[in-house]
Amino acid sequence: MAVIETHRVAVLIPCYNEERTIANVVYGFRSQLPDSDIHVFDNNSTDNTAREAARAGAIIHSEHRQGKGNVVRSMFRRVEADIYIMVDGDGTYPPDKVHELILPIAAGEVDMVIGSRLHAGSASRFRFLNHAGNIIFRFLLNTLFRVNISDLLSGYRAFSSRVVKSLPVLSRGFEIETELTVKCIERDYRIHEIPVNLVARTQGSTSKIHIFRDGFLILNTIFALFRDYKPMTAFGLIGISLVLSGFLLGTFVIAEFIVNQYMTHIPLALLSFGLVLSGFLSICAGMMLHAQARHFQEIDYQLQNVSETLNKNRHSQMNVRTAQTARPFHDGKIQDSYHQSRLNRISQD
Repeated sequence: MAVIETHRVAVLIPCYNEERTIANVVYGFRSQLPDSDIHVFDNNSTDNTAREAARAGAIIHSEHRQGKGNVVRSMFRRVEADIYIMVDGDGTYPPDKVHELILPIAAGEVDMVIGSRLHAGSASRFRFLNHAGNIIFRFLLNTLFRVNISDLLSGYRAFSSRVVKSLPVLSRGFEIETELTVKCIERDYRIHEIPVNLVARTQGSTSKIHIFRDGFLILNTIFALFRDYKPMTAFGLIGISLVLSGFLLGTFVIAEFIVNQYMTHIPLALLSFGLVLSGFLSICAGMMLHAQARHFQEIDYQLQNVSETLNKNRHSQMNVRTAQTARPFHDGKIQDSYHQSRLNRISQD
């Protein structure tokens, strides 16, 4: 725990109508991290969420733009810390696991730790549709981005300040966890997962997720980020599919021409030609976008290096200022001692 004590830890809790659970969540994390700052971000709640959180001792913030993604952006922008814990306010995540989330980041080993509800070592309680959706999204993520993440959508995570202050997030709703995960993968941040047990909601507390609407948004986010970060693969697959479809349709036209020396299916021939042409154009677009994406990745990498250098210089300047602030006091004591010794000599003479 000594490693944790040398870091400023902030617990960030996005909330919308969680008056039944938020106080217990705050108390739970306060018992585990007594020296941390616990911030509750109220997202236009119509109940007593903010009052209950304040009564439990949390720092209250308001975010009027509706949606979890908007809240997360606000949390990352407003709060300053060395290590950030993000957890939902519904009381379904165990506070006693927070040290396992923090330690790898405090030791400098990883940049983001995910509390995985789908880890082989966890025994989480899911509703059937939620569990099925998580499995499907996990399969898509691991297939498209060639990673091995067990829980894409977990709301229980720890971040280093490097991630929080440098990661551009644009999502507005519950697809925010998807964006955070994919962008950390593509920026080559070090990711670690620990098993956590998701428990059932408190009676009277309801989920804010709309399964089909938010499921579509998450699916759309996965494919949009795949297109943005791997355009050659995305447009290449589309192009190859179009070319193969065009050749498949074209075989009927070619076979007819070979047998009869003329074509009667002109529309089919035009469709075949259009599919093949579209496929090659898609592949070319993927190649050009891939070159642009690599260029922007290089710029982003350079900006990250500059940001880290500036942060190191800022910390060094803060240490110097602290030392300079303490030095006049120390020098003053020496000077007073010197003048006292002079006075003593004069009095003796």
